[in-house]
Amino acid sequence: MEIPGLILILVLVLIVFGPKKLPELARAVGQSLREFKNSTKGLIEDDKELIEEIVKSTDSKL
Repeated sequence: MEIPGLILILVLVLIVFGPKKLPELARAVGQSLREFKNSTKGLIEDDKELIEEIVKSTDSKL
């Protein structure tokens, strides 16, 4: 995204939500992104554990 487009979006958000709600909105977005990152990290770790179990079980059969 270009810088002028980003500035336009930020100005529109400021107009729609106002300066008092903007910090709350930013905090909520940050918290949502953090939760999403943590949940996807958990899914990736679960997949890694599953793959390791499959590899171990196939190695023991050979």
